[in-house]
Amino acid sequence: MAVVAPKGITGLAFWDNGFRVFTCNKPIHRPSDLKGQKVRIQSSKVAEAQMRGIGAMPQVLAFGEVYNSLMTGVVDCQENPATNIYTQKFYEVQKHLAVTNHAYHGYVVIVNKKFWDGLPPDIRSALDNVMKNTTAYYYDQAKEEDRMAMEGIKKAGKTEIYTPNPQEIAEWKQSFTKVHKEMEGRYGKEILNEIYKVTGKK
Repeated sequence: MAVVAPKGITGLAFWDNGFRVFTCNKPIHRPSDLKGQKVRIQSSKVAEAQMRGIGAMPQVLAFGEVYNSLMTGVVDCQENPATNIYTQKFYEVQKHLAVTNHAYHGYVVIVNKKFWDGLPPDIRSALDNVMKNTTAYYYDQAKEEDRMAMEGIKKAGKTEIYTPNPQEIAEWKQSFTKVHKEMEGRYGKEILNEIYKVTGKK
C-alpha cells in the first residue's frame, strides 16, 4: 500500500472480486482465438494493451450496456469475474466461457491519511482489527460467490465452460506478460517488482 501514501491516502485492505475470464460466441482456448474479435473492456489502459497485444479489438463500454451490446453483436466477447457474468446474465447471450483467470479484479479500501493518522491510537487499533476480520470474511464470501456463480452458469446450460490446459495457460501468461514492460512507465517498476515478489514470478 506504500504506493498510495505520497498521494495522502492510506490503504487499509484489498477486497477480492475474483479473477476475470472471457466469454464469447466462439470457443476461446488460447490467445490467438481472440484475434479480430471485438472484446468489451472497462476503461483501462492495461486492459486495452492486453487486448491489442493478442490481436483483439478492445471496446470500452459502460457496464450497463454490455448485455445489449453482446446480444446485438456490437461486441463479440467480454471479460469479467464469474460473479458479474452470472448476476448480469451475460451467459444468456454468450455461448462459450474460458476460465483464463487472466486479470485480477479487486478493490482497495482507502482512507484519508491525515484523518487516519490523527485518530487516537486505541481507535485506530480497533478499526485495524475490524478491517482485518472483515477482510477475512469478505475473502471467504467472495470465493464462495465465485464458485456458486460458475455453478449457476453451468446449470443454465447455455454456455460451454472451458478450462485451458497447462500449455494454453502458459500461452496466456506469455502474451500478457509483454504488457508489463509497456505499462512500466505508467505505474512504475516498483509496483511490478512488488507484484512479482508476492506472486513468485521471476
